[in-house]
Amino acid sequence: MKAVWLLLLALACILSFSIVGSKKHDAVVEDNDFAEFEEFEDEEDDGIVTEETEGEEEVARKQTSAPDDQDEEFEEEEEEEEDDDSLADDEFEHLHDEEEFENFDTEKDSPKSKTPDKLPDLQMAKVPLHLRTSWDSFYLEMLMIAGLAVYFLNFLAGKNKNCKLATAWLTAHRELLETQFSIVGDDGVAKEVTSGVLMKESENVYALWCSGRSCVEGMLVELKLLKRQDLINFLLRIFKPASDQIVVKVDIDEGKMDNFVFAIAQKRSAAKLHKDMNDLSQFAEKKSIEKFDIPSSYQLLSEIGEGTAAVLDKKVCQVLTKYEGVIEYIHVSDQYSGLKVQEDTQPTKMPETKPCLLFCFTVPGKGRTRAVDMENLKPLMQLVFYCVDKVARLQLSKEARFKAEKNRQKAAELFIKAAHSQRQELAQQRREEKKRAEKEKLMAEEDPDRARKLEERESRRESKKKQPKMKMMKIKAM
Repeated sequence: MKAVWLLLLALACILSFSIVGSKKHDAVVEDNDFAEFEEFEDEEDDGIVTEETEGEEEVARKQTSAPDDQDEEFEEEEEEEEDDDSLADDEFEHLHDEEEFENFDTEKDSPKSKTPDKLPDLQMAKVPLHLRTSWDSFYLEMLMIAGLAVYFLNFLAGKNKNCKLATAWLTAHRELLETQFSIVGDDGVAKEVTSGVLMKESENVYALWCSGRSCVEGMLVELKLLKRQDLINFLLRIFKPASDQIVVKVDIDEGKMDNFVFAIAQKRSAAKLHKDMNDLSQFAEKKSIEKFDIPSSYQLLSEIGEGTAAVLDKKVCQVLTKYEGVIEYIHVSDQYSGLKVQEDTQPTKMPETKPCLLFCFTVPGKGRTRAVDMENLKPLMQLVFYCVDKVARLQLSKEARFKAEKNRQKAAELFIKAAHSQRQELAQQRREEKKRAEKEKLMAEEDPDRARKLEERESRRESKKKQPKMKMMKIKAM
């Protein structure tokens, strides 16, 4: 029995130890298949626990041994935190500046901000006088608009007046023109012949073409009116008055007129005609008007005295005297070629010439022309037809014809010499340019041998040109 009790006691002790171990490791011992290995784990854990307890004791000793070091570290950390707080205060210091945010606290604390439904009263800003919108601010624009309106109105008024003056002239002279020509006012555009058309070349220039008369190829009447549609020209005429002009050009058939050049003009226009017109500058000379009963304001340009005396008969002189300020010039020529060619551009061929009569009449009124003034020019148109018939019937003497032919041959020779000299000058210029190009080529040559050869070739060419030309003649043996 003792043995049984001892065995039970031993089992009880073992169980008590196992329960204590299971509690220590929070493990359930019952129904554990790995109970055999847990004993070994308990032993290892006991060793670890002992080691941990030893380590904790050492740490406790270190902590107790160095309390002063930790106090110093805490003090340093506190100082760093204080420094960070001071920096943060400096960074947000502008938020507490009263001058930086004016009226912020007052608006925030005001009772109006608490009531969003009530809006603040609007105050109108005081705008300066020079920025206010008024008519005085647009005086420049108003001046520009007024100027454009005046220019436009002047354009319409001047255009209409020129048209009325041209129509008045045609109405007054149409009956006379129709008695002299079979076609009056043909525009040359339509295939069929038209009549009564006054061609409008510009707002102040009108033209009328007439044809179908004996000894006359055609007649062109140009009405050169003032530029009344131009406001600037209108203002200039206040300081420098001008007048309307009528230019009549009559082309004579070939062989219907003897050879002579003649012109009579106002002194202010005679010098310009003598300088600019090609035929007057070549053939006509200034002559005296003492033997003719005409005013002293005229200047005579004549080639053949016989032709001049035939044209300036008593009737023509009376008209010149009566319309002294109206007749600007009368130009009769069988060598009419227009204005003189500029001196720097000499033509290589003789200019084409044709017999022609030119008349220029100044409309009276000094720019204040009326329709009545256009009607009063009808006697001058009759003078044109009288001079055309006079020139067509004129026959010069043999001496006058011989003189005229001699003058024309001399003019042709002078023209040929001038053209030849101009051609020589051009050829000389081309030769000089060629020599200059060869010299530049020689100077630009880098190879000395090639440059020497080019120089020798040029010297041989020059020496060959200087040698006299000789002809070789073969003599047959007897």
